[in-house]
Amino acid sequence: MTALSAGSPGRPPAHGHAADDIDLDRDDLMGRMNEPPRLPGGSFAAWNRDRLALARRGAEECGNVWQLEPSVYVAATAGPCEEVLHRAQDFLKVPSPLFPPLKRSSGSQTPEQRAHAHAARMRGLRPQAVAARIGEIAPGTARFADQWPTGQDVEILPPLRHTLAEIGVRYLFSEDAPTLLPFAPQLFLAREMLVRPSRWVWPRWIPTPARRFRTRQQVDFTNALRSVVRRRRSSGHLGDDVLGQMLRPSSRYGPLPEEAILDSLPGITVATFETPSRAAGWILLHLARYPQAAGRVAAEAALLPVDPAATTRTHLDSLQYTQALVREVLRLDPPSWLLTRRATRQTQLAGYTIDAGSTVLVCPYTAHRDAREHFEPDQFRPERWLEDSGLPAKPEAFLSFGTGPHGCEGAALAMAMLTLLTAQTARCYHVSEPPGPEPSYRITTFGGLTTVGLRLRATLRG
Repeated sequence: MTALSAGSPGRPPAHGHAADDIDLDRDDLMGRMNEPPRLPGGSFAAWNRDRLALARRGAEECGNVWQLEPSVYVAATAGPCEEVLHRAQDFLKVPSPLFPPLKRSSGSQTPEQRAHAHAARMRGLRPQAVAARIGEIAPGTARFADQWPTGQDVEILPPLRHTLAEIGVRYLFSEDAPTLLPFAPQLFLAREMLVRPSRWVWPRWIPTPARRFRTRQQVDFTNALRSVVRRRRSSGHLGDDVLGQMLRPSSRYGPLPEEAILDSLPGITVATFETPSRAAGWILLHLARYPQAAGRVAAEAALLPVDPAATTRTHLDSLQYTQALVREVLRLDPPSWLLTRRATRQTQLAGYTIDAGSTVLVCPYTAHRDAREHFEPDQFRPERWLEDSGLPAKPEAFLSFGTGPHGCEGAALAMAMLTLLTAQTARCYHVSEPPGPEPSYRITTFGGLTTVGLRLRATLRG
């Protein structure tokens, strides 16, 4: 009788199947009971109205992991965020649609080629490689300070992007940077068109105007880069920059196919300046709001060489407070404040069941405000990153560059650029916001955390 009542009406209870059905129903029920809590009032509509506020409310009211919509979860605190990012097999990085490989008859890259390309790029981007080229990075940051018009309110993100694009493209391509730099603004514009919020989510195969524009810019850049690659290979002078590292044959895989080099570099090129320019906007805003901290940065920067090209790793290492300030701004306002992962199988996260196919949003913005990791997490305290800060808790979680297998390849380069730009600016200027009760900017969260329209004023430091 029990078996009949538990099974489907009218179906005869074949031997063993009814009990199995009970077990499956119980497992399914327990899985649903073990879901992360649903945030009251949470929905995609509420999320899109104010994503930062809803992210903070979710972390405060629901804890480590919470549910935004069915099968959409937010990892809100440090532990679950780090776990998701490290468990790359269970939580797959969602492929970026920004600069997909161009369609060619040669087909797509093999996993081995992708691994070889990544390893080759990292030879040019690892901390030791960046440190050896500090003298090439510093002059660009000094030019930014020299060219900032004083005594007037300036919309600062465009010149920041221009400066950091010059530095990034030169770091990637050295003497060929003048040939390739003109394509950087158009690649950036293509990215911005693709990440703008839209009422409609079009399938990837539909050639929307933004995608057609992206493809045209990618093709133009790739054609110019192809000429550089072939000239270097035919001459035998591969170069010591990041492109040169990619052109060097691997003892295991041999030389990278031309397409493997060309496909990966449009995205890398934009990444060298797009995210750092957003970060730099937040940093300069903090210099304006915390003049005492800016003065301490200026005191450190006074010891930098008069000739920026003479800057070395030792000089960079001496900017300890400046690096702490940069790190603290990135903690409070991480430019990449939300990362998307997809669960490849049913698994556990922070004691909850996450079904296969679910989306997990990793939120460094709220993880960095985890009081278990950071003392007084909402306060701007660069000293927390110094060993002698005397604060009762040592910060542990720092996810502004991600972590795990898919951590940011350019983290060392970005930190070097941002530290030197901060030091050079504070050495020359007092930075201030325009007067008035309202901020001169608006915060956007689509495609990154950005101070759109930020205006600042520089006055010479006496």
